[in-house]
Amino acid sequence: MVIQKIGKTLKSDRKGFTLIELLVVVAIIAILAAIAIPQYAKYRKSAQDSAALSDLKTIQTTAEAYYADNMKYPN
Repeated sequence: MVIQKIGKTLKSDRKGFTLIELLVVVAIIAILAAIAIPQYAKYRKSAQDSAALSDLKTIQTTAEAYYADNMKYPN
């Protein structure tokens, strides 16, 4: 009876996380990062490609407007 009470009071007084719990959390975060980083890189490349296409269309429109005014393309 006394041993059980001592064991219960020692267990209930403990606060914090065990090493195993922390390792599980770190592993989960690592798995999520391994999934998220390539996706982020793909979306970033896609955004840069879209921006480049938009810039090319702007250049084309500007060159056509210059041609309409001067009957020649800019150098």
